[in-house]
Amino acid sequence: MTSPRVTGSARRQSQLTRARILEAAREQLGRDPDSSLSDIAEAAGVVRRTVYDHFAGRSALVEGIVADAAESLRRALATVTAPGPDAVTAMARFVLALWPVGDRYRTLLRLTPQDLRAERVNEILAPARDMATAIIEQGQRQGVFHTSIPPGPLSRALEGLMLALLECVNAGTYGDDGTRTATAALIAVGADRDLAVARAPRLVRPQRVGA
Repeated sequence: MTSPRVTGSARRQSQLTRARILEAAREQLGRDPDSSLSDIAEAAGVVRRTVYDHFAGRSALVEGIVADAAESLRRALATVTAPGPDAVTAMARFVLALWPVGDRYRTLLRLTPQDLRAERVNEILAPARDMATAIIEQGQRQGVFHTSIPPGPLSRALEGLMLALLECVNAGTYGDDGTRTATAALIAVGADRDLAVARAPRLVRPQRVGA
């Protein structure tokens, strides 16, 4: 009879192997979006059969990365109070919390629609979109963000800015700890430039939720 200790040890080992495969997939697909399961297995230091023990195929493996990203995003959003009494600070904190998540999982931006369905992307990003819209709406009421664009569309424009900057990170033309991105986001939604330049760096912490 297998002892509970042996069973628990095997379960932990399986979880560690699965995590190692996901990490290798995230890095390998970041280098080459067309990487095969064999390439990913080699990067993870396992045989191809081991990958199939944990994931039915490429789509299941990508979904594993997506699920990890969604959980990281959920934890990041939990650290942000929105909209808050000060919309400028709330927006800066929002971007600073989300940037490490986007940076870690920017590999997903390079995958094809066959790998990552638009419906799944919308499902994952919906809570962040709602929070950004609420912060912008609050800032417009406070008179600190411009009002020429409604909160919803302005939120999507801000999302586009962040995704474009993450694409630049993928291309090797941009790097940031979130400070410059948060500053740019504040200016994009209409915050006073001097206030934006001063506020974002003050909120940067050594460790932020993201991984």
